[in-house]
Amino acid sequence: MRLDKYLKVSRIIKRRTVANEACDAGRVLVNGKPAKASVNVKQGDIIEIQFGTRTVKVEVLNVQETVKKEEAGELFRYL
Repeated sequence: MRLDKYLKVSRIIKRRTVANEACDAGRVLVNGKPAKASVNVKQGDIIEIQFGTRTVKVEVLNVQETVKKEEAGELFRYL
């Protein structure tokens, strides 16, 4: 699954366009490397996102096309 879509489906970032802009600005790292929005995300990947001064680091636990709001938190784990 594309990185921008995963960030939206897992609700780490609310909108796909915002996820795209974060990737274009170089604020998203996958496994320690700057990632474009089109990078494929798989189980076990580490995603690091810089929100201003705060950095959020998560591990991908599951990849699904669609998920209910209540179950979105099960797709990743905070590190």
